Amino acid sequence: GNYALRLLRVIFLLSLWHTLLPKTGDVSGMTRDAVLTYTLIAEVFSGQMSVRTGLDNALWRGDIANRLLRPMGIYGQFLAEMMGNSLPNLVLFSLPLFCLSPFLGVDPLPASLTSGLLFMCSLTLGVLIGSALDFIFASLLVFLEQSVYALMQIRDAVTVLLSGAVIPLALLPWGIGDILMWLPFASLASAPLRIYTQTGDPLFLLSLQFA
Repeated sequence: GNYALRLLRVIFLLSLWHTLLPKTGDVSGMTRDAVLTYTLIAEVFSGQMSVRTGLDNALWRGDIANRLLRPMGIYGQFLAEMMGNSLPNLVLFSLPLFCLSPFLGVDPLPASLTSGLLFMCSLTLGVLIGSALDFIFASLLVFLEQSVYALMQIRDAVTVLLSGAVIPLALLPWGIGDILMWLPFASLASAPLRIYTQTGDPLFLLSLQFA
């Protein structure tokens, strides 16, 4: 059911861009084909661009105490489980969606081979940044002694809005995207997707992610 809802969301967004964007020319440096590819790849790699380590649930259940007794670093445990948990999503949803993309009128391939390779580097940096942000939000959860669900909902809403995972930051009005680009949230999705579609300077974006 979750996969069906995600597929419907992708189809809706693609239809929206088909309606709003001109077939020729570009808007804020992005052509319609680039935006369509951007949207599809954002969903294909959504698990990597919206990292959840599971630390919040471990704190909520009290499982964190048992993890501290294991002969392995606490960060390594959550990162390893995060990567393992992402595999079913990649196999059962992301790969089929990528293969079905021509039927949705989208070219899923990167703008060039170089863009594809740099995208993988950028995506890796994005996962590291997302993991750090997840640990920071979990620390805030402990410090503020708030409900795990309330804080994580705030976290998810802020991430989706500021990362460019749904709406490319370049398409936001009044130059808002140029400001949001400097926040760490933009390094989660916007940076790798702009590299993939060749709508941004890879050297600048990678440097910003690394910083």
